[in-house]
Amino acid sequence: MKKVAKEMDNVVQRWLEEHKMKRSLCDASGEQRDFMDAILSALHGSSDEHLQGVDADIIIEATCLAILTAATYTTTSTLIWALALMLNNEQVMKKAQEEIDINVGRERQAEEPDMKNLVNLQAVIKKTLRLYPPVPLSLPHESTEECTVGGYRIPKGTRLLLNLWKIHRDPQAWSDPSEFQLERFLTSNKEIDVRGQNYKLIPFGSGRRMCPGISLGLEVLQLTTCS
Repeated sequence: MKKVAKEMDNVVQRWLEEHKMKRSLCDASGEQRDFMDAILSALHGSSDEHLQGVDADIIIEATCLAILTAATYTTTSTLIWALALMLNNEQVMKKAQEEIDINVGRERQAEEPDMKNLVNLQAVIKKTLRLYPPVPLSLPHESTEECTVGGYRIPKGTRLLLNLWKIHRDPQAWSDPSEFQLERFLTSNKEIDVRGQNYKLIPFGSGRRMCPGISLGLEVLQLTTCS
């Protein structure tokens, strides 16, 4: 475990050095290319007092490692559910396979630009995340202001856990909520995505505190399911 942790730390450290070198060769206020660029910009010029004596490089490396390691179990479990659901719904799996054969073929691996054409695969992933969200109770949040939700007073500083599993199976929001119906995301709910814009489907949370690894997670899910 210590050996693997050291290897991962070395990889992230090389990424950080590469990003720093690129920033030194161009304007640091230029276009941000990825998550690490965003953290570098956010911490640029921060004082030791602001960082509470912790080295900025350590903060950046630890944050990136936390996202990568946190995504391991959640992505794996979602892939298992997606495959299990397709195996138990032969017609759904057949549609997804035919779609991949037509838009990608069998001579190469699927790539990110192909995803926009794989609507059945996208629907399978949405259905999987709806029925089996990787973190059913979401991550803990804290209310910054007192508010009232559904008639209940929520004091400032309250620790909050959202029951995403229950939200995704709410019969007032979904007809036959426990059924795996692929057509649901191909017709009436086609425009609903999983990026927190629609509150009846929020497997990654919503707002400023939603999962920062959503893009990575979705890309790995899509590309791996196609393989």
